[in-house]
Amino acid sequence: MIHTEPYKTYLRSPDFLAPLGLPLGTELNFLPLGQGEYNLNYRFRHPDGRELVLRINRGSQMHLADQIGYEFSALQNLVPSGRTPKPLFCDSEKNLLVMEYLPGRPLRYETDLATGAEILADIHAVAVPVNCSLIEPANPLEAIIDECRQMVQHYYQWEQADREVVRLLEALEREISAKNLSAPAGIRKCIVNTEVNSGNFLINPGARSYLVDWEKPVISEPAQDLGHFLVPTTTFWKTDVILTPEDIRYFVNCYDQAVAGRFDTASLHERLPLYFTVTCLRGVTWCAMAYREYCQPGRALRNADTFGKLKAYLRPDFLENLLKNYVRKDFLA
Repeated sequence: MIHTEPYKTYLRSPDFLAPLGLPLGTELNFLPLGQGEYNLNYRFRHPDGRELVLRINRGSQMHLADQIGYEFSALQNLVPSGRTPKPLFCDSEKNLLVMEYLPGRPLRYETDLATGAEILADIHAVAVPVNCSLIEPANPLEAIIDECRQMVQHYYQWEQADREVVRLLEALEREISAKNLSAPAGIRKCIVNTEVNSGNFLINPGARSYLVDWEKPVISEPAQDLGHFLVPTTTFWKTDVILTPEDIRYFVNCYDQAVAGRFDTASLHERLPLYFTVTCLRGVTWCAMAYREYCQPGRALRNADTFGKLKAYLRPDFLENLLKNYVRKDFLA
């Protein structure tokens, strides 16, 4: 993409080079770093030796007019954590930003739970700036459930929907909605990533590790990130791991130790089980919506592994496990 117009010309222009402190005529070599559905990433070396990332946005999951500017603002606010890429500059008109490149491998649940807890504790310890431009849902739990209801309708209205799957999805939503989802007054708010998948961590054993991909941050409770990190709808997606109750308690203890009194974690044991439930619901309702999309006539199968996971998440035994162990049970009790 960057080797075609208009990017080819733009990346040689003063609009791109000047913010990097580079003169006109500087030639940079961009190498593909990875891409998602909404972003393209390229790695390049600054003449001063710094390794940098060019990120080009192609859409917004949050339906924002300036998605790249939103992400840039989040990264600016999170610099004090020392756990996220430092942003250099952003061009909202061209839908791109430049940030530092960070090394590391994906997180392994079997060995890296303590490191993941330390990363999240440092990020959550950053105070939300006054007049922060990031979205702050009035009730984050209700906001997630509303999103789930919208997504799952695509599956409910499908003539090929499995009736047993529909019954279990409805049971999950009904039991979760019956819980008290209101946040206590004065509960701590911070910037949360909302997508703390293992692949978004950059782990460097014996050195500093990081969390990248800040596409959907909001201002919410720390429990939102912790709940997403721990539930099977997250861990099982790219691996075959489902954390045990002992794993979950170990991680929460590591997180509490890593916070080290920087903020109050007293409400975490009460709030985290609620985020387990809504995060599980969000995972399977998204899968239901995506499964219908994958089954549309004439649609090319984009990723066989993804399709396999969609089917696995919608198996009645998987849904029953969520209902029994994550909605009706408190792992922290």
